[in-house]
Amino acid sequence: MIQFQDVTKTFGSRTAVNRASFNIDRPQMVGIIGRSGAGKSTLLRMINRLTPATSGQILFEGRDILSLRGGMMRRWQRDCAMVFQQFNLVPRLDVVTNVMLGRLNGHGTLKSLFNVFSADDVNSALAALDRLGIAQEATKRAEELSGGQQQRVAIARALMQDPHMILADEPIASLDPMNAKIVMDSLRQIHERDNKIVLCNLHTLDTARSYCDRVIGMRDGFIVFDGKPDELTTEAAREIYGADESFNEAATSTAIDTGQSGFKESAGAMAPAAAAV
Repeated sequence: MIQFQDVTKTFGSRTAVNRASFNIDRPQMVGIIGRSGAGKSTLLRMINRLTPATSGQILFEGRDILSLRGGMMRRWQRDCAMVFQQFNLVPRLDVVTNVMLGRLNGHGTLKSLFNVFSADDVNSALAALDRLGIAQEATKRAEELSGGQQQRVAIARALMQDPHMILADEPIASLDPMNAKIVMDSLRQIHERDNKIVLCNLHTLDTARSYCDRVIGMRDGFIVFDGKPDELTTEAAREIYGADESFNEAATSTAIDTGQSGFKESAGAMAPAAAAV
């Protein structure tokens, strides 16, 4: 369904993604893991055309999406919806309107300018919210919701695009463990129920193993691991994160413990940098 062929992205003298090549030949939930700065976010942004590639090809059903321009590129961006770490909602708009914004790419220019939505759009937005368990929040401003609720609104907005695939860029990085589980359960359910590709950037090994059919590990722009979750051994993790034998996988856990709140602190190689690539 989608093929990466020697995809490279450079920023000046720095190579963020270095000749990435892999295929996804059927709907899967794929986790992309690695340290901050490994190239995970850049990889997703090239798929969605938010960041141009320097070289290589990304083929979807035989068509090079890196060559698309104008309306064809906008249609592709509708077909591969993005879910961001920081939600990217409009805080002062109500929840249902934020969800309906996912339809703007499919409307004409005049309708988009005036945010004109049909009754079908409203009903579809409410159905998406109901599916994610937050239909009761439809009339609230987005800024009134918790972080976990806002991320579910962002996922509902992505569903409104009726995409071929969903790209989730560290969707649980800013959430507590309980909300992180709800969000990951939602993404997994979308993959299984809608038979869609879901590509999800993640920091933690246990999350990748629990939710993903396949895991791709990146280090310094290179793909250094591509396999099933049960092949993601401690030795493989050390290679992905560039860690020595002191690497403690337990320190990366996002497991929910009774009486605890927040993620367990990541140690050493797992600590996020100030700005991810």
